[in-house]
Amino acid sequence: MTRRSNSLAQRDIKNVLHPYTNIASHNDNGPTIITKGEGIYVYDEAGKKYMEGLSGLWCTSLGFNNKRLIEAANKAMRQLPFYHTFGSKSHPAAIALAEQLIEMAPVPMSKVFFANSGSEANDTAVKIIWYINNALGLEKKKKIIARKKSYHGVTLMTAGLTGLPNNHRDFDLPLSRVLHTDCPHFYRYGKTNESEEQFATRCADNLRKLILKEGPETIAAFFAEPVMGAGGVIPPPKTYFRKIQDILHEYQILFVADEVICGFGRTGRMFGTESYDLKPDMISLAKALSSGYQPISALMVSEDIFNLIAKESQKIGIFGHGYTYGGHPVPCAVALEAIKIYKQMDLIGHVGKIAPTLQNGLSKLNNHPLVGEARGVGLIGALELVKNKQTREAFNISDEVGALLATRIQANGLISRVMGDSLAFAPPLIIETSQIDEMLAIVEQSLDETLKILVDTGLK
Repeated sequence: MTRRSNSLAQRDIKNVLHPYTNIASHNDNGPTIITKGEGIYVYDEAGKKYMEGLSGLWCTSLGFNNKRLIEAANKAMRQLPFYHTFGSKSHPAAIALAEQLIEMAPVPMSKVFFANSGSEANDTAVKIIWYINNALGLEKKKKIIARKKSYHGVTLMTAGLTGLPNNHRDFDLPLSRVLHTDCPHFYRYGKTNESEEQFATRCADNLRKLILKEGPETIAAFFAEPVMGAGGVIPPPKTYFRKIQDILHEYQILFVADEVICGFGRTGRMFGTESYDLKPDMISLAKALSSGYQPISALMVSEDIFNLIAKESQKIGIFGHGYTYGGHPVPCAVALEAIKIYKQMDLIGHVGKIAPTLQNGLSKLNNHPLVGEARGVGLIGALELVKNKQTREAFNISDEVGALLATRIQANGLISRVMGDSLAFAPPLIIETSQIDEMLAIVEQSLDETLKILVDTGLK
């Protein structure tokens, strides 16, 4: 591909540093420039239409031109364009949104802390965990366990919790106090003749071994996404979370449920916590909280945790943590309107009605010669590409087969995201069954085109 010569592309190359991008390649090829959105579709500067198969970045659940969310932002901007919640200040939108979230919480929660991104919400959870363990006199109980292939953010702490090598490589991460346990991906890591339940038991046993090796008195918390997102869309194997939570309870280890992707209907329930019967002590939220229309995140904490925060802040004189734009009135107002829309449209009923079309369609694509596994739940899923279906042999990273498929599907009018060799799906939750069929048809066509290229080049 040659460098794009239009002025917007050149201005981008000259001035913008892009996240999650091969910068050298980007400088040669330039960006795809998206200029407008409508429903589940976006359009580039040339007017080409694309279905957005990943809701932008897992977030734009109500599509790209929801008039009610736009008007909520406009109204809030006119009324109070900025205020904060520092130093015992507040405003009506933050109060109302916190009330809504506490009312909706899948397990009893006490207070809501507002931030701007999932990374900040998870980073705040770690700081609170350390803060309250100091309040309890547990100075050694500071290590945090996450899972390989997990994704919890990109701050210094949360990028370390994230269990993906590219988030660590050459950033000198993870920081100390971060540990990783097994990725619960049965297809990729289950042993021959091992059932899902047996695999879940092995994962739990390995977690226990890690805790005992490090010393239970040093382990503060365990972070987990109900369904692992950026690590490849990996639902938990049967009985996994029940066995994991039993161990956490046994050793008095806090459980943080990272609902940044799973929250607000994505798994078929309002929260992934409900889908898998989780009992977390804290819950982090972002993305669909405002349908991605405004940057906002939230961390919900239990009553026990809040009481310890209050006790320690009384001793110190302050809870010395917060973000300038955390609880900003405009994102709070948009999030409130998004929640109102979710309730009025019967979001959970809608997802329950159309999710089988996605999951059954992915299962059919599992018959394709390039697909090793189709997986998912609700309106989130993935196809994992393999070189050999029988042995589950993966392609070499250097073959860049996932990137090739991503190029083909974009050329055919679908934007999604490939993590390694897994193609992810998380379309806007307003999608209809006919549009899911359209999306899957593009994927099948693109798989066929990718297979032909691989056969022609001797890679398959």
